[in-house]
Amino acid sequence: MTDRELYERAVEVSRRAYAPYSNYLVGAAVLARDGRVFEGVNVENAAYPLGVCAEKSALARGVADGVGPGDVESVAITASPCGGCRQWLHEFRVDRVTFMHEGELLTRTVDELLPDTWDL
Repeated sequence: MTDRELYERAVEVSRRAYAPYSNYLVGAAVLARDGRVFEGVNVENAAYPLGVCAEKSALARGVADGVGPGDVESVAITASPCGGCRQWLHEFRVDRVTFMHEGELLTRTVDELLPDTWDL
């Protein structure tokens, strides 16, 4: 699956996001090394900090099906990932991240998105 095809999956799933407060629908698609794709959406909550980002929900879905750090080849997101999600992408050792930025589809490594990372 190409990065563009994975991004299109993210766009499709974004329509199912739960964003009644911001109306900002975000979708993510995670490509595991074994070819499986896990989709996720942002889910907002009236207590704003309790919301969940699309890439986190997609990664969590993958984890529930046995995916762990090093098992993820690529993640596509309909928006640039936030700082917290960039740490999640680092922790899962994702090879590349594709997202739309100012009308351009970009693909970056996690190290490019989050320099000077840290691990426990």
